[in-house]
Amino acid sequence: MAAVKGSILVTGANGGLGAAIVNQIASSPDLSTHHGLYTVRDANSAPALNTVLKNNPSHPHDVLSLDLTDLANVRSVAQTINTRVSSGTLPPLRALILNAGFQDFGHQTQTKDGLDTTFVSNYLGHWLLTLLLLQSIDKSHGRIVILGSQSHDKLTPAPSSPEDKRNAMSNPFSYKSNKYRTMLTPTSNLSAIAHGTWSPSTEDPSWHSGFRRYGAAKLCCVMMLHELQARLDRDASLKDICVLGVDPGAMSTSMARNAPWFIRVLIFKVAFRVATWWGGVRTVERSAGDVVWGAMEGVRGGYFDGRKAMETSGEAREREKREVVWRESVGFAGLGEGETVLGEWR
Repeated sequence: MAAVKGSILVTGANGGLGAAIVNQIASSPDLSTHHGLYTVRDANSAPALNTVLKNNPSHPHDVLSLDLTDLANVRSVAQTINTRVSSGTLPPLRALILNAGFQDFGHQTQTKDGLDTTFVSNYLGHWLLTLLLLQSIDKSHGRIVILGSQSHDKLTPAPSSPEDKRNAMSNPFSYKSNKYRTMLTPTSNLSAIAHGTWSPSTEDPSWHSGFRRYGAAKLCCVMMLHELQARLDRDASLKDICVLGVDPGAMSTSMARNAPWFIRVLIFKVAFRVATWWGGVRTVERSAGDVVWGAMEGVRGGYFDGRKAMETSGEAREREKREVVWRESVGFAGLGEGETVLGEWR
């Protein structure tokens, strides 16, 4: 068997898209020689992932339990990985694929830290994990792939924004005279998003409230793409690390497990599968291929709809807002001196 080239970490590896990403890696003659680090909520209960790994027995891998909503657990898992890389028992991270995602569809909950679960599971947990693992990423070839979403691009009325037309059908951001078309002003902070008081389910119990909060979390992820790449570019020891975003598009996955019946069954299981025949919805295999392509070949600092380059939303490109999100993320995650090798981490 060929020598292991590096490690590839995938979060949410037991989900529909996550397992498909792992299959792309484990079944590829080239990528399967990398060491897979596959994180799931519970390593003892990951049937989809285990099926993929059993079908590819020669692929070196570890399955790790990781709860992105538990920041203490994020730190523990990152420390384990960093220790193994520094000791030479695990090759440096060639790619970090931030795939795990969660939508509550209006069933809003909080983490034990008192933060909105949608915000932490989609954004803050990934942000912290990435900052902690920078010491273990291949400094010459490392890549960080952030999964985007069309939902990040309907939160601003600015004419310069592309305002993703895929949101037009349900138009969840038009609630009460466009109240939620913008997430932040240059002088506001992230507290309402982090604590779930921005578009709360108590105000709007429909699935729209959850989708808006999901979109806000994904907007933070896209802002992270721009801001982290800029900070890495200014860091002499980390400047060759590439960050990029991939929107995998609409798919029939388990993301809708908390949705009302008509969304969970009629839309995700029936309409979506029919729509794959004419291209309106993608298969998880196609989307997984796009994500893996991003992890190996995508353009530095780019954002892609599949493999097609596209511009992120106007709000995501506003430097002042990105700096607000970054600064507040440091506080909500409790990131302290010495926890990350990024020089410009505050």
